[in-house]
Amino acid sequence: MTTFREITFSINGRPRTLYIDMRKSLLEVLRQDLGLTGAKQGCGVGECGACSVLVDEVLVDSCIYLAIWADNKNIRTIEGEAKNGKLSRVQQAYVDEGAVQCGFCTPGFIMATTSFTQKCTGEKITEDEIRKSHAGNLCRCTGYQNILKAVEKSIHPDKE
Repeated sequence: MTTFREITFSINGRPRTLYIDMRKSLLEVLRQDLGLTGAKQGCGVGECGACSVLVDEVLVDSCIYLAIWADNKNIRTIEGEAKNGKLSRVQQAYVDEGAVQCGFCTPGFIMATTSFTQKCTGEKITEDEIRKSHAGNLCRCTGYQNILKAVEKSIHPDKE
């Protein structure tokens, strides 16, 4: 039985076809086969969020998401968030609020925030809702306050 198969998907808006080992995680394919190293290998069991990416606009832990499942899907990674050299609104909010420490977990947090802000409809979002939406992302460097501020700024960029 062969363990290799061809898959086709979109990565950050660009179509790709790869011949992959079906046992590989999406994270392994992103990092090893595509050279996209923004998503990080943290826990390896889907608990820390350092590997978070969007698959068809759904936040997933790419360390436990088999690459074969990405066939015919649209994948967004941190590398696809900035456009024409300009940071996304979420990325800029993280910079503005000093929500970046060592940077290891930052790509996962930014993807979680991107996913969360896409679901916000303009109504008042509570701190508890923000915390719950980011419960799958861990940071060992911060007390999360600046991250919470960055998420709030991402939702309401004109609010000071």
